[in-house]
Amino acid sequence: MSIAPPRTHTTSLGVLAAISVCHGMNDLMQSVLPAVYPLLKDAYRLDFGQIGLITFANQATASLLQPLIGAFTDRRPQPFSLPIGMAFTLVGLLLLSVAPAYATILLAVALVGIGSSVFHPESSRVARLASGGRHGFAQSLFQVGGNIGSSTGPLLAAYIVLPYGQQSIAWFGVTALAAMTILVGVGKWYRGQIADHLRKTQANLVGALPRGKVRTALIILVLLVFSKNIYLASLSSYYTFYLIDKFGVSVRSAQIHLFILLAAVAAGTFIGGPVGDRIGRKYVIWASILGALPFTLLLPHANLFWTEVLTVIIGLVLASAFSAIVVFAQELVPGRVGMIAGVFFGFAFGAGALGAALLGQLADATDIQFVFTVCSFLPAIGLLTWFLPNIEPAGRG
Repeated sequence: MSIAPPRTHTTSLGVLAAISVCHGMNDLMQSVLPAVYPLLKDAYRLDFGQIGLITFANQATASLLQPLIGAFTDRRPQPFSLPIGMAFTLVGLLLLSVAPAYATILLAVALVGIGSSVFHPESSRVARLASGGRHGFAQSLFQVGGNIGSSTGPLLAAYIVLPYGQQSIAWFGVTALAAMTILVGVGKWYRGQIADHLRKTQANLVGALPRGKVRTALIILVLLVFSKNIYLASLSSYYTFYLIDKFGVSVRSAQIHLFILLAAVAAGTFIGGPVGDRIGRKYVIWASILGALPFTLLLPHANLFWTEVLTVIIGLVLASAFSAIVVFAQELVPGRVGMIAGVFFGFAFGAGALGAALLGQLADATDIQFVFTVCSFLPAIGLLTWFLPNIEPAGRG
């Protein structure tokens, strides 16, 4: 059974490029946070549990608010909420650069999280509206911008924040101001599309699956995101510490390794959407979640060279799932693009937040290498893909 709407208009590549660039700017600023953890750990004498709480404060605010914002904007689209959300990120970065105490750090990263919670649901809707029916491609292009930003953040932190100190975090405020400028233009375009968007939303409500099947499929997709993001949380939050602890590399070298890993995640994100458009999103979900398992199981036993190789493969394979999962879920629940984007982006943040906090506690109780061993089994949850419904045309999942 197919419930995906047909292509009805031309893909607006300019809008997609703009929203992707802004996603990159948003996630660049987000990724500066874990990249400066070693600096904050030394400056404020933090343990791994406190590091995990920083990630929790940032990602929990995003995860809790995103579904609510998405549900609200499904009914009342807010084109100019995008630059407003970016303003929260700007304030959070400026506060983090001058934070006098640990509590202020938590407040600052929470404000950055609020910025993401406002940005993601509405910008994901803009990407789908501008897709021309190429939903996987549009979602991948949108998300790859974020992943490029995520991979660039640690590199910039290594060459800006580490040499010049915590106050240099404020320099990233220029990125927030640039994104706000672009998003004002995107908001003007979106404002002109709202009537057409609402009309198509009503038309797409025909042909949905029964509620029970939709509910079961959404639970499975959430569990798949859980496995993916808990594992990636272990990498993004603790990969630098893992390399330093196990192989004795320098902080700067560890940051560069993190950049390479996150660049692989960006590449995998872009690949997943277009491939899903062609062969079916269910096949992509199968291959990306379960396909990462052999490599994650090998990683804790690898030397430095093979650790570099395996993390690149893991990043490529795991990241290809998210675009397919989001579009699959949006097609399961027609007319709820913002809510679904909010749920899945929000849950991705929330899973990462919970994972970072719990893994930090586990690392304090054991060691960082044991954490990577435990996490290596998470992609086995990909077996649940078997129970997803076939909602695409025959031959495509």
